[in-house]
Amino acid sequence: MRCVLKLICCLLLAVVLCGCKTVREATPKTTVTEELLMSTAASNALTGQQFTWLDGKKTFVEDKYFEGEEKGNAISAIRELLCANGALLVKNEEQAEVVVEIRAPVLSMDNSDLLVGIPALSLPILLTGVPLQTPELALFKYKWSDTCAKIALFAYERASGRYLRSVNPILGRAHLHQYTLLFVPWTKTDVPELGKKPKPAPK
Repeated sequence: MRCVLKLICCLLLAVVLCGCKTVREATPKTTVTEELLMSTAASNALTGQQFTWLDGKKTFVEDKYFEGEEKGNAISAIRELLCANGALLVKNEEQAEVVVEIRAPVLSMDNSDLLVGIPALSLPILLTGVPLQTPELALFKYKWSDTCAKIALFAYERASGRYLRSVNPILGRAHLHQYTLLFVPWTKTDVPELGKKPKPAPK
């Protein structure tokens, strides 16, 4: 009888220690890290581009062919660049002298990872139904996130449909490479916000 009581006590203790539950009410489509990587890649593609040939022209940006993750940020960055180069942006195509049609053949991310060691495991505890989560033990590990933004556009006169100019696809990249060697982690990235160390909490 004592053995049975001890077993019950151990099981109850395991439930108390391991029976934590996390409720997630909503999951965003993309993470903050993914958004930072893709927005940085789009910004890198546009860096150094000149559109002074639109200076003083009423310009409508046609974005219905622009697809890709985080496209809203990229479209806004293109509009900002055209405006900074002198284009007079209008809200309706009927108001424009020039229509600039933009597209994104590529605006996405590749992820790859490798683990040499023991992955985190979920082990069931007998008679409780509560899993025990073991920690990951990594001798060597990497996780790479590589983002590419490829943007192209062409312009034509709205009234006549006459071709004006094209900008060949311009390419921008961003990356986040995370490593662990013998439990020591480090990161390589060209995204400033991801490379910063978190500030200590105020006392």
